[in-house]
Amino acid sequence: MTQPTMLKKRLWIAAGIILNPAQDQIFITRRDANAHQGGLWEFAGGKVEANETAQQAVIRELHEEVGIEVTALTPLISLDHDYSDKALKFDFFAVTKFSGEARGNEGQAGLWVAINDLEQYPFPKANAAVLAKIIEVYGE
Repeated sequence: MTQPTMLKKRLWIAAGIILNPAQDQIFITRRDANAHQGGLWEFAGGKVEANETAQQAVIRELHEEVGIEVTALTPLISLDHDYSDKALKFDFFAVTKFSGEARGNEGQAGLWVAINDLEQYPFPKANAAVLAKIIEVYGE
């Protein structure tokens, strides 16, 4: 007799690809070592809350996590990714204008990285398509 398959709840995540004014660097943050996919680099963002759009969530999350006020953003890529322990739906936005200075507001490491150097940083597997899209749209 086979065991029933457990359905994983799909979490909806909105994240920002924060571009510097020259649009040649992107701000990335490092996940806490104890978090899911801990120690890897990521694009700041978080869960979309009830009664919130992905766009509203990414604006809120970027204010909380990296201390910026987003003034211009556009959808970049959406995707689903299943890990063995989690199912995720992602909406990534290109943040092309903001006020404030991006920093790790919650104690996490944060760096401005040249777009063509992003692949040198270890990201979660779910980000592979995002990295390819960023290089396609913004790379040299």
